Amino acid sequence: MEVFETVKSRRSIRKFRPDPVPKELLREILEAARWSPSWGNTQAWEIVVVTGDALERLRTANRQKFLDKIVPETDTPIPMVWPDLHKQRYQGIGKKVLTALSIARGDLEGRIRYGGDMASFFGAPCLLLFCVDKSLSREYAMLDIGAILQTVCLLAHARGLGSCILAASIHYPALIREIIPIPDTQAIIIGAAIGYPDPEAPVNQFARDRENLDEITTWFQ
Repeated sequence: MEVFETVKSRRSIRKFRPDPVPKELLREILEAARWSPSWGNTQAWEIVVVTGDALERLRTANRQKFLDKIVPETDTPIPMVWPDLHKQRYQGIGKKVLTALSIARGDLEGRIRYGGDMASFFGAPCLLLFCVDKSLSREYAMLDIGAILQTVCLLAHARGLGSCILAASIHYPALIREIIPIPDTQAIIIGAAIGYPDPEAPVNQFARDRENLDEITTWFQ
């Protein structure tokens, strides 16, 4: 797939087929992604690949935490307050998702069901957890995480897979560590669901949008 088309056509997948992703394909993607740039070539990232029984246990327990309304305690704070412009964009994508799922604005049960699906990683057969050593400068290390995370998502798309970057997957680090032996010295930064997209799901088909280039750039010469 041509790189410009890959970037423009990649989208967040919110319903996956249950088909497992071959380990060889995951290795191919991660093997290429390790060439992502990082600050001073420090390559600060650690990637944990979760599939099979471990993933099912985490999926079930994470969903139950959400349904029980347990307050998230992430290793790195998640922003909860946004400037008005960014808040509008955030609310806009939320409205598109719920509309695609035929969940009305006042349908509390439907919203809870969708939240449970998100906490279940949308049924993806693979979850990648991206971590950094807690002793590192988190601000710069997270730039590196962003670089390799985007690379992984683009490579997955180029190989016919879908991805969804999910804060909901790392809301409960203590729970994750009960199932997966990630040491306390590692901060769990973000997760990405990986798998084959369900092509028939309306939630994977709605029109996406981005700001006009002139709205986000300033040119000097």
